[in-house]
Amino acid sequence: MPALEHQFRSGLLLLGISVASIAVACGDDGEADSLRGIVRTPAPDVSGFSLPDVTADGADFTFEAADGELLLVYFGYTSCPDVCPTTMADVQRAIGGLDAADAERVSLAMATIDPARDSAEVLTGYVQTFVPDAHALVTTDDERLRAAADAFGASYGVEINDDGEPEVFHTGFLYAVDDTGRLVLTWPFGVPAADYQHDIGLLLDQA
Repeated sequence: MPALEHQFRSGLLLLGISVASIAVACGDDGEADSLRGIVRTPAPDVSGFSLPDVTADGADFTFEAADGELLLVYFGYTSCPDVCPTTMADVQRAIGGLDAADAERVSLAMATIDPARDSAEVLTGYVQTFVPDAHALVTTDDERLRAAADAFGASYGVEINDDGEPEVFHTGFLYAVDDTGRLVLTWPFGVPAADYQHDIGLLLDQA
């Protein structure tokens, strides 16, 4: 699907441009340099964007962690056959591997890119299967959703194929946002749960 593929490739290109001055930390001395995700410099400020939180009666959910805490953000969909459930399961393991005090300082928000199928009930049930107090973000306003996704560097597209079935493409990144609304770390799909846990622990120590 040319249009959809173009949107997807454009999103990857935009991310590549935005991280041209990336610090991908591995092997250098110092705690900050031992992060295993992608550090974008300067860190994007996503605090000016919000989406309806259907786990809170549709109240606006601003992309900003609570004071001294960390917010994990994911743009995906519940019918995803592999990338989304794998990522959510790894997040579940990573949070579960933290000590109880640190685990309480980590929140998860999943925004659906397929609101036609992901109702409030469907997305809530899905994401809270992995993290019980996770936030489910749903909007049918594509302009608003795209603005939020673009702020993170996420790309997605939904089209109907010749058989009348929806086809969805999306970047599979997981994002970490601090209590100032800065996007402090990006993990690509395929990062092991142990690396999530490692980085989350370091970020909490810096909070």
